[in-house]
Amino acid sequence: MKKIFTGRMMIGLLGGIAMSYLITIFISLSAGDGILYPCVPSFAQRFGSELTAVIIQTILSAVLGAGFGAISLIWEKDEWSLLKQTSIYFAIASVLTMTVAYVCEWMDHSVQGVVSYFAIFFAIFIIVWIFQFIIWKRRISKINERVKKNPSE
Repeated sequence: MKKIFTGRMMIGLLGGIAMSYLITIFISLSAGDGILYPCVPSFAQRFGSELTAVIIQTILSAVLGAGFGAISLIWEKDEWSLLKQTSIYFAIASVLTMTVAYVCEWMDHSVQGVVSYFAIFFAIFIIVWIFQFIIWKRRISKINERVKKNPSE
């Protein structure tokens, strides 16, 4: 179990860095001025240089990714109900995401900024959850059909 946990954390760590980098590319493309914005300007000002800010943002993105990788094991707790799995996963994912987003200044540091960011996070979470639920429901149905057709296999 420790090997799986560590493996998921490492994959998540790399995924977090990759996602962070891709997001900066998309944000820079949406600005439309041909400049790469590797981090929020106020975040760079807070640390005195863009390089330091990008290093810190990369480390925090890695932590966020590793956290998501680690908590993916919650879905394998078969003795827990789907509601319990979802609730615990959502709580941990929310704290991780909101903390990193706040520190990296990916959201406005205001009540409206935090609520808006959380609403976007919640909407994405629900969409992904529904998508995954449908996929797994179809897979289970196919397995059940095969078992009914060939009960001896």
